[in-house]
This record gives sequence, structure tokens and C-alpha cells, in this order.
Amino acid sequence: MLGVGTGAFGAHGLKAHVSADMLAVWQTAVLYQFVHALGLLGIAALRPRLCRRLSSAAAVFLLAGILIFSGSLYVLVLSGLRMAGAVTPLGGVAFMIGWLLLALAALRGGRQTSGD
Repeated sequence: MLGVGTGAFGAHGLKAHVSADMLAVWQTAVLYQFVHALGLLGIAALRPRLCRRLSSAAAVFLLAGILIFSGSLYVLVLSGLRMAGAVTPLGGVAFMIGWLLLALAALRGGRQTSGD
């Protein structure tokens, strides 16, 4: 729902107020928010088949990635604060770690113990 709102705000509310380049930055933030929110939903849906510790860690990293990557781009566009863009790569790293952990959670899923 938040992704739909931010996408609509960018398409309708920002269009007249920011450059085409900044609008493209906003759209990138929305796209990454959507894709990784779907990843979070996938983790929730597949949770019984995944290693719990690794899937929980994957979810944390995907959420952190959304907040840092997309959040920093939203701040950049809304405020013009170029420093906000400096932390964006940290969000990208969080995304990559999250997906790696999810893959490991899937690989270990069939071998988890009751304490997992």
C-alpha cells in the first residue's frame, strides 16, 4: 500500500515540482520498494519451508534495504540533500545480503531442527 502511495505521489504530486532526473530517481526508489516488499511477502508465504533464523535475518536485511535505499532516494528527491544519496549504496548492500540469506534459508529449509 505504501508503495502504491509513493508511486502515485511521484506520478501526480511531484511531476510539476522536480526535474525529470529527480522523478526518475523517485521511480527507482518506488520500484525497489515494490520488488523487495514482494520479497518480504514471499518470505512470509514460504516461512514453513525455510530455515527460520536465516529467513528472519533475510527479512530484516530486505526491510533495512527498503528503508535505507528507497528512503534515502525519497529524501534526496524531496529535500535536494545530495548527502542522502551517499547512504543509498548501503541499502543496496542490505538488499544483496537479504537475498543471499533467503537463498541460504531455502537451501537449509529441509534440514532445520525443532530449535531453528
